[in-house]
Amino acid sequence: MPAIERVTLMKIPSNDDRSKVLEQFKVLAKTATKDGKPYIRNASVGASYDDARNQGWNLSVKMTFDSLDDMKYYDTDCEAHKALKAVAVPVKEDLMTTYFENIL
Repeated sequence: MPAIERVTLMKIPSNDDRSKVLEQFKVLAKTATKDGKPYIRNASVGASYDDARNQGWNLSVKMTFDSLDDMKYYDTDCEAHKALKAVAVPVKEDLMTTYFENIL
């Protein structure tokens, strides 16, 4: 089964707020489970380099899930993701997410 790749970009104006969100991603990486087991195959998260091409998107996230069902679980039921959203949503200016089936 092909992996599902999810890319999320955020605009978080404050450096302090961005640092708090990045720290919460570290918590998520350690605590995100489904049926008592880790279910995110891979996660990469970081502050974007300052570059005109990023058009203000200053926090980048790439996650790999084994299935679309796992990604949907992340969106709707994952307690670690809910905790992350509690920190990120109030401080974000904008957010963009896309996902795709990896053909490679």
